[in-house]
Amino acid sequence: MSKTQPSAQPSEPPIPAGTSTVDLTVVVPAFNEEDRLAPTLRAIREHLGTLEPLRWELLVVDDGSTDGTAAITEAAAADEPRIRLLRTPANRGKGHAVRTGVLASLGRRVLVTDADLATPIEELAVLQRHVDAGATAAVGSRALPESRIAVRQHALRELMGRLGARLIRAAAVPGIRDTQCGFKLFDGDKVRTAFAGSRLDGWSYDVEILRFFHQRDWEVAEVPVSWAHQPGSKVRPLAYPRVLADLLRIRLRTVSPVRLAAPALFLLFSFFLYGGLWGALDTGYLVDSGSDQRQWEWFFAVTADNVAHLRNPLFTELQNFPLGVNLMANTAMLGLSVPLAPVTLAFGAHVTWAIVLTGGLAATACAWYWLIARRFVRSRWAAALGGGFCAFAPPMISHGNAHPNFAVLFMMPLIIDRMLRLCENRRPTRDAVVLGLFLAYQIFLGEEALLLAVTGFALFALGYAIAAPDVAKAVAAPLLRGLGIAALVSVPLVIFPVAWQFYGPQSYHSVLHGQVGNNPMAMLEFATRSLAGDDKIAASLSLNRTEENAFFGWPLVVVAVAVVVHLRDQPRVRALGFTALGAAVLSLGQNIPLLGTDKTLPGPWRLVAKMPFFESVIESRTAMVCAPALGILLALACDRLAVRRLRSERESSRRLLGWAALAVAVLPLLPTPYRTVERTPVPAFFADGSWREYVRPGHSLVPVPVPSPTETAALGWQVDAGLAFSFPGGYFNGPWGPERIGIYGPQPRFTSDLLNKVRESGKVPDIGAQQRRQFGWDIDFWRADAFVLTPQDNQAPLREALTRLSGKEPRRVADSWVWDVRERS
Repeated sequence: MSKTQPSAQPSEPPIPAGTSTVDLTVVVPAFNEEDRLAPTLRAIREHLGTLEPLRWELLVVDDGSTDGTAAITEAAAADEPRIRLLRTPANRGKGHAVRTGVLASLGRRVLVTDADLATPIEELAVLQRHVDAGATAAVGSRALPESRIAVRQHALRELMGRLGARLIRAAAVPGIRDTQCGFKLFDGDKVRTAFAGSRLDGWSYDVEILRFFHQRDWEVAEVPVSWAHQPGSKVRPLAYPRVLADLLRIRLRTVSPVRLAAPALFLLFSFFLYGGLWGALDTGYLVDSGSDQRQWEWFFAVTADNVAHLRNPLFTELQNFPLGVNLMANTAMLGLSVPLAPVTLAFGAHVTWAIVLTGGLAATACAWYWLIARRFVRSRWAAALGGGFCAFAPPMISHGNAHPNFAVLFMMPLIIDRMLRLCENRRPTRDAVVLGLFLAYQIFLGEEALLLAVTGFALFALGYAIAAPDVAKAVAAPLLRGLGIAALVSVPLVIFPVAWQFYGPQSYHSVLHGQVGNNPMAMLEFATRSLAGDDKIAASLSLNRTEENAFFGWPLVVVAVAVVVHLRDQPRVRALGFTALGAAVLSLGQNIPLLGTDKTLPGPWRLVAKMPFFESVIESRTAMVCAPALGILLALACDRLAVRRLRSERESSRRLLGWAALAVAVLPLLPTPYRTVERTPVPAFFADGSWREYVRPGHSLVPVPVPSPTETAALGWQVDAGLAFSFPGGYFNGPWGPERIGIYGPQPRFTSDLLNKVRESGKVPDIGAQQRRQFGWDIDFWRADAFVLTPQDNQAPLREALTRLSGKEPRRVADSWVWDVRERS
């Protein structure tokens, strides 16, 4: 196979459309084929002779052969004037030869067949039936169940062919299993148009031509044919890298600007939002993240450390010493923290934190953009609008402050697409296996997000069943069967980590948040980080700035209702509207307040509030399901406005009104950049390594007050110290009480409670013999070597309280006070 020659010119000018003078042209590319060309020409000629009164011609393109190929063709042409020889001065490749023959053809239809007749010429009738039925091309296939393989090729070549076909389908020609079988029938005018603009000269030319047909929505039928491997193939192993290069050229040449622009814009916008974080990677801290940024950076650091030292990534004793922390039962996002461990080890957890947030939002937008373009709309800009909204909607931006497990959702569109493929029942087993792998991976990104996604898909399925019961009934069986296979794939992959999560050390059964439903007005107002947002109004309607789980704004709600009404003839639109409405109502919680009164109505969340898994969900988060439903509705509305032809001035006014409505709905929701501040410096006691003199292996260092969900500075000190010491307490989810109910932070102990009260009040309580005994028990339990009081508010009363408890004066080390209690522990 020769290299691509962009400047190559066809041997003859293309025939103008509509000037075909024969019914069928057969094009045979030939390079050094003297051993098998004569019987091939005889077989083709004899078969075409049986199809009279078919008018035909047979073009043999000699691609610079050095043997008797040309002589054999000339001899056949002397006997049959409908056979013509076309010659190229040098070997340019199969693609160039076929292009030369096609552009010189006169037929209303053009058959391209290899000189070895691996597919018998009699299979022409099979292809003709599909073109007669309306297809513009019919390609012979060896990959369909009905295909008949008489003689197989070498196993290695067959494997390489299958891998190549998969790459081709993924990179260039979706939907066609076998593009490389050399037996294809085309509409003559259309294939001449395609080859007039083609550039590939190698044997991957088929991909370029079929992609040309695909992009113009010209129907291509894949037809099972008989095929037998013939010795003497011209395709060599070194041709495969060249084919990959050709595929890359195809992709780069045919990718529309918006396909590249949309992902680039998503990434740039993510960098814009987190610009303050990237501008001060070492010192920047997201203002509205509370304690969560420290916790997440700690998760990334601990996971990387476990990976580097080949320790169990599901558990650590660095916090909550000596009981430890069940990392699988916390939001460690092992699906990202493990593969990003090299980044964390090389550059620090703060860099990983910035990458996960910035790249995660952009990847989520790209995934939704891909799904919407593939499944819902024709306009790429409409898909970009929908994908952007799904990723940058107010609830996602709120969680982007501190909860990447709810903001980084790039797997959800991929999971949804596989479920929709199961409904189509084309390749159910493969799609089910892939879905199982996707589900398993998502479990390591975020289980609660997956649970919410399943809830949303269930609402959509119910809505679609109501809107189109016949369709729903038809797809139910393959969908359920596929889900069963997916479960068989995913369960073995996650059963041990999930069992560790629920039954391993420091596991718990549920986290009780209380009733935290959305206020109905939260659906209509604007979020803190929205362009039209008011932080005071948002604060009055939400739990905190990381839990603004609705705030879609009244203009978008109005537009969404209008879109559902206007496009109500489409079952998918009614199902999307039902999904958004159902999720919004569920998010209101168990008791829905009646605005303007102190009364409530029972909410449908009561139906699931005590179900396994749902009992740990903050119900207001269910409103996040609305985001993709609304995003797809926006994309459908934009697509209708973008592609619908105008027939009157009245329709022009309606379109202008539609664009204005979309702008009014979306522009107020544009997110503003996240605010950052400079994080508090690490105390010198930890920064300069002074702590090393006070902690023995297997013992702990106790910061004062004891770390808790509200006192998380010690997590950063520990990371800065290379995770070389453990401490009691911390910020994590763990068990409490005999029923192992999930709580935030450690189980309360006497010393941690007393020191926290002193920190809050600035007052030292009475401390006697009983209190000192309890303090001693805590030292023993924590295996504490030292207590460290760093500079902070109420430092003096904290110092006095700890001095009374320990019965000894502290030592001043660097900028901190240290109580050495090693003689007791």
